[in-house]
Amino acid sequence: MTADRTKPVVSTVYGAVSGRYENGIAVFRGIPYAAPPFGPLRFRPPVPPEPWDGVRDAGSFGPTAPKPPYSEAFAQYLSDPAIPGDDCLNLNVWTPEPGPGARLPVLVWLHGGALTRGSSAVPVYDGATFARDGVVCVSVNYRLGVEGYGLFPDAPANAGLRDQIAALEWVRASISAFGGDPDRVTVAGQSAGAISTGALLAAPRARGLFRRAVLQSGAPEAADRDKVRRMVRRMAARLRIPATAESFAAADRAQLLRAQAEVGRFSSPVLGGPAFGIVVDGDVLPHDPLDALVDGDAARDVDLMMGWTRDEYRLWLVPGGLLERVDRLGAVALAGARARCHCGNEVVRGYRAARPDAGAAETVGQLVTDHLLRVPLHRVADARPGSSYVYEFAWPSTLPGLGACHALELGFVFDSGDSPDSRKLAGDGAPQALADAMHGAWVRFAESGDPGWRAWDATHPVQVFGEGEPYVAYGPRDAEFDLWKADVTMRGMRTRRLVRR
Repeated sequence: MTADRTKPVVSTVYGAVSGRYENGIAVFRGIPYAAPPFGPLRFRPPVPPEPWDGVRDAGSFGPTAPKPPYSEAFAQYLSDPAIPGDDCLNLNVWTPEPGPGARLPVLVWLHGGALTRGSSAVPVYDGATFARDGVVCVSVNYRLGVEGYGLFPDAPANAGLRDQIAALEWVRASISAFGGDPDRVTVAGQSAGAISTGALLAAPRARGLFRRAVLQSGAPEAADRDKVRRMVRRMAARLRIPATAESFAAADRAQLLRAQAEVGRFSSPVLGGPAFGIVVDGDVLPHDPLDALVDGDAARDVDLMMGWTRDEYRLWLVPGGLLERVDRLGAVALAGARARCHCGNEVVRGYRAARPDAGAAETVGQLVTDHLLRVPLHRVADARPGSSYVYEFAWPSTLPGLGACHALELGFVFDSGDSPDSRKLAGDGAPQALADAMHGAWVRFAESGDPGWRAWDATHPVQVFGEGEPYVAYGPRDAEFDLWKADVTMRGMRTRRLVRR
């Protein structure tokens, strides 16, 4: 590192980079960890970038992965900067003490966005607050949509997941020069970033690259290969080209994004439908991540912190008026939710009995949220008692209808609630004390693996971050989750009887 208190210089494995000091924090943006994934490298696994001579400027965010913009309904709540350029496999580092002697804990952030949107340049993800509190923060860009998760007969699957592994390999090799400890790395993600984190926990190539993991509002899962193929085929039909990586690589990038947006516009966590996702490929991901974590030995030495928001579904249903439409559909919507969640009538009746005043939309939303998030995360925690910590974010947005919705907690995790981008979702008046508590828990977990409350055990302790002081609730909503367990057991018994016949 140079003695210049304006532009710190650090040497990485591929060359030296020059950052900026901002309020006492050294910030390096847009550092390439892999070569631009275009030309002959399009739809291929990441390869190292070309080393450079001299000092590369790292003062600005690098290009973001190609992606369609959010719809107008969602853009009023979520920011998603788009920065043009091919060199999109880049990352950013915030550190209080650049230099190999600091050995500080490291947090690697994987953004959300349904694997089709988002980037490390979203202002809410400013890592300066982690660095302020003694944690080196790294945020990562990775390929999205068809570029990162298309399934083709002539290209390897899971390019975006492979990008994330390449970024973690860069962290392992270079982070000590920025003051980080490569043996104290926490991988953390929200939504699609949490799903990615779950896949990394199960990926043999990622073994040993991190010590801890945080899954916020996303559970380990593998997408149905046929649904991913259907997305590719629908895009190919619109573009009038074969459904091959070679043909997609030759297509105009803007046309690809338009076709991707068109075929994906009816896909949502609540409605289901074809979507891009991480798939079991027999290579980088040999097994379903949830099965590997619950029934296998994957990542047994990794500490876990997992959480969700109380009203996840409201971000999926409130924009565009879908909440009211689902309420009007009533029994039809509930039948659709039962099919979406692969559950029996007993589960739906149990949820309605537990919430007799809830409308159809709330019942559907909670059913889908439990199916996608709470039940699988409970299963992971049950399989790893003593090293898993579970929490719920329950503070409601001051904006109408959102409640404690999906992504609302991020301004509190990053202690960035005073930014205009955080207020787009939280509204005005977000309590600083709650940000101190939430952010502090993440810092403690990155430092020691203990966020400050009781680890998961048979009593099912859940730390609740809401209005007032955080508190631990024991066994919250276990009765409703037991409905799922009983339903799965009964359906399994019926299946076994049919097989015997």
